[in-house]
Amino acid sequence: MAVGALKNSVQYLKGVGPKRAVQLSALGLSTVEDLLYYFPRSWEDRKETPPPRAPESGHVVLKGRVVRASAIFTRGSISLYKCTLNVPSWGDTIEAVWFKRMSRRYDVFQTLKAEVKAGADIWIVGRAQDSLLKLKEVQVDEYYGLDDPKAGFHVGRIVPVYAATEGVSTRQLREWVAQALQESDHAQDLLPRALVEKRGLLAAPQALRGLHFPRSIAEMEEARKRLAYEELLLLELAWLLKQRQTKAGTKGFAYELKRHLLTPFRQHLGFELTAAQKRVINEIFGDMQAHAPMTRMLQGDVGSGKTVVAVAALLLAVENGYQGAFMAPTEILAEQHYWTLTKFLKDLPVRLRLVTSRLKPKERAEALAALRDGTCDIAIGTHALIEGDVAFKDLRLAVIDEQHRFGVRQRSTLRQKGPPMDLLIMTATPIPRTLALAMFGDLDVSTLDEMPPGRAQILTTHGTEEEAFARVRQQAQEGRQAYIVYPIISESSRVDLKAAKAEFERLKAGALAGLRTELIHGQMSGTQKTKIMEAFARGRCDVLVATPVVEVGMDIPNATVMVIQNADRFGLASLHQLRGRVGRAGHASECWLVADPQTEAAKRRIAVLCETADGFRIGEEDLKLRGPGEILGTAQHGELSLAIADLFRDAEIQAQARADGQEMLDADPKLAAPQNAALRRRLVDLYQNRWHMVDLA
Repeated sequence: MAVGALKNSVQYLKGVGPKRAVQLSALGLSTVEDLLYYFPRSWEDRKETPPPRAPESGHVVLKGRVVRASAIFTRGSISLYKCTLNVPSWGDTIEAVWFKRMSRRYDVFQTLKAEVKAGADIWIVGRAQDSLLKLKEVQVDEYYGLDDPKAGFHVGRIVPVYAATEGVSTRQLREWVAQALQESDHAQDLLPRALVEKRGLLAAPQALRGLHFPRSIAEMEEARKRLAYEELLLLELAWLLKQRQTKAGTKGFAYELKRHLLTPFRQHLGFELTAAQKRVINEIFGDMQAHAPMTRMLQGDVGSGKTVVAVAALLLAVENGYQGAFMAPTEILAEQHYWTLTKFLKDLPVRLRLVTSRLKPKERAEALAALRDGTCDIAIGTHALIEGDVAFKDLRLAVIDEQHRFGVRQRSTLRQKGPPMDLLIMTATPIPRTLALAMFGDLDVSTLDEMPPGRAQILTTHGTEEEAFARVRQQAQEGRQAYIVYPIISESSRVDLKAAKAEFERLKAGALAGLRTELIHGQMSGTQKTKIMEAFARGRCDVLVATPVVEVGMDIPNATVMVIQNADRFGLASLHQLRGRVGRAGHASECWLVADPQTEAAKRRIAVLCETADGFRIGEEDLKLRGPGEILGTAQHGELSLAIADLFRDAEIQAQARADGQEMLDADPKLAAPQNAALRRRLVDLYQNRWHMVDLA
């Protein structure tokens, strides 16, 4: 079959057909080539199990001759088919058992009776616990005839395990991928031959065969390394091209350090900036004063002072007569930023506007008019800021907080709200360097690696509710304040979680009776939330019962206790953020994790939080537990997911790919040379047509 065969529809593969082709399309598999690049999610060693016992997993693969077989019917709905199998490698016989749900309409054992009968030679794949193996009994999941030509795809070797879908099993996928691999010699090698030789990589056809049906673990790893390199090279080339194209542009405007807003802002802060904040502000100001638009990510741990840095950048824009936008992922965070900026800038002639979907029609119309006519200097809002009817008079700086909750397209849409502008992206989830390069490779990175003076150590304890509430009462009696956070607002029959509303009433009448206790959650109006937050900030409330709406933005120096109920249901980054709401002054502070974790992942999250307060360590652990897609929000947005590369495991490969990408673009900025043609076509298809990240026209 010719090269074009790779573009043929999967429906023409043996055993697929039109109906299965529709089911495969749900997995994104339309062509033979798609199947070649549908990588296994794991592999199983299905070589024959040696005697005398199964491995710890209980997984057994055996071959032998059926001595006798029979169906055994029970009075219940489940009956069984049993055969005695003579296994030469064990020098003995074992009992193989199939369990079937009975049917009145047909004989569920009909096929087994025809294929698993005395004298038949078969493979079986099944499970056996040690106790069962003493009885030499195996519960069968799959079986194959020794003379079945397809058996070699499923047993006697290392076999791939694919993510399946309704109507399509991993067993079927193995057979269809095996058919596709017959055309793998026609698979085009995207990489220039010089690069393959430089890095000692397998050729593409060899790598595809070695990944799907490896002859050894070593071959599988070599194949995976080759395909991971290719995937990372494409990604790094896309980011490098985007970065170069951004830096090649000109803003058409400039900033001067006029200081009539910046100087009084710093004087009225009430504290001295850290050396890290000063360094990062200088990096940002340097970008803003350059000819090319700024694309910078600011990362820093909880409480490191990112908001102050962002406000300084916004003031530089405003004192030059331009507008700034500060975008947050949720309405309550936008409201908290609005409250914080109002407090920071109360004595300065800076006009702020809050733009969220909760504004009443008249308020929204007034806010949008202020953005258009320039009577608003800084707009603070949610994604409502990028809706179609929002227009700015002279927007020059966009600040995006909690970047992982926005997609690539949303960031691009914001930048299209005016001429080329400066972009500052902030995250309180410190990102390991490999992840930052893979997912934000077009951005320069600034890191706040120093905490402001006076931040107290926070003692984190996995304890009981009674212990935690006792500490809340004790601290309140000493004039301190506390948060108690619940995962949901109202009780639900669908989830067994404590809810903020019901627990608030219970606590007021019980454990916290006599304390000034307030409730805050995301369903309240902006006015209600502002009133409660102000009362807590001014010390007129001892305990704030809340949902995770207080995860970011709350800065109450007098708060010293954080209690997180059902803590096992929160992600590691969220737990760290919530903990960061206390310890913000010099007072000894504590965080209580009230939880009964049932899964190993939940137990690990609780353990890590009790072990460390280092945001970078927590970020790495979170990446291990959840994967980059969940952390960055790309899993929800369906963006930039990696099919085979692993950002922890492949850090060295990624560094090689980035270095090689730099070298290629230095020599061939548009990848127009013949040896780069295949790579260029794939980049255009993936990162220009699909993600609009680059322009290679």
